[in-house]
Amino acid sequence: MKFLDEAKIYLSAGAGGAGCVSFRREAHVPRGGPDGGDGGKGGDVVFVAVANLNTLIDFRYRQHFRSETGHGGSGRKRTGAAGADLVIKLPVGTEILEDDKESVIADVLRPGERLVLARGGTGGFGNHHYKSSTNRAPRRAEPGKPGEERWLWLRLKLIADSGLLGLPNAGKSTLLGHVSRARPRVADYPFTTLVPQLGVVSVGDDEFVLADIPGLIEGAHRGAGLGDRFLRHLERCRVLLHLVDGTREDVVAAYRALRHELGAYDAALAAKPEIVALNKCDALDAAAIAGKRQALEKAARGKVWPISGATGEGLDDLMAALFRVIEAGRAASLEERRASGCGR
Repeated sequence: MKFLDEAKIYLSAGAGGAGCVSFRREAHVPRGGPDGGDGGKGGDVVFVAVANLNTLIDFRYRQHFRSETGHGGSGRKRTGAAGADLVIKLPVGTEILEDDKESVIADVLRPGERLVLARGGTGGFGNHHYKSSTNRAPRRAEPGKPGEERWLWLRLKLIADSGLLGLPNAGKSTLLGHVSRARPRVADYPFTTLVPQLGVVSVGDDEFVLADIPGLIEGAHRGAGLGDRFLRHLERCRVLLHLVDGTREDVVAAYRALRHELGAYDAALAAKPEIVALNKCDALDAAAIAGKRQALEKAARGKVWPISGATGEGLDDLMAALFRVIEAGRAASLEERRASGCGR
């Protein structure tokens, strides 16, 4: 499945049905009077969040969405049928923005969440509404009201517990393939990962979602390489896993270059909890691992985990450490919801 995380769409809710001009025609009932019914309501355009989608690719091939128009009224004061609602499925984690691409209308975070983004027009009155003591046979009926129309932007931010980031060729895809059932593309050249990849990691009886973000290079916030457009998918993560290629001559420079790009993109993202891992240790001797780990711990001001994504060395301990941070974040979020009266 192709990946698309941003789309512009047009919504048009159905217009209301027209009212009816009709008069009662029945044997032995002279001067039956007006009995034209009202038009039906136009259909709404409704967004529904579903858990089994992780891309907006459906909106690449269809940008215009229109719901059904309400049906017209008829004699005997019968109201026309309402137009059918148009239901559009969205991945969980989608932001809905106004046409200016800045004002956020809604943030869809829970499966099953429903949002009406364009309401159908009301049906027009039939002529039975207009009878009066001075107008016993009105020949007037109203057309239905038009439905709402609007342009919207959809912006997907993947919901993952942890985000995996690093410079190109740091071994992110290899690690993701080793710790989960995901099968990202792996090759010996930079930028083999062109779109974010998700994998479910098992830690004992528990699980968490790990997102592999395409590699950043120095100047990504200015558009270099693939730019920083995919960093938005890290905004919902509870912890970042920063992978540093241990075969680089200067691992500290590699670490600081990526930290600079994070800070240039969003200070809040750079402030997230971080776990640093020195990858490709299978290609280093013990002295090189010790020296680079010590230098990296001084720069990161914290523990650095020596691992090998290719052989699996150290990955169990690293995933367990990640899960402990994630579990603590989940518990803190639950307490916040309970304190605000929303948690159940």
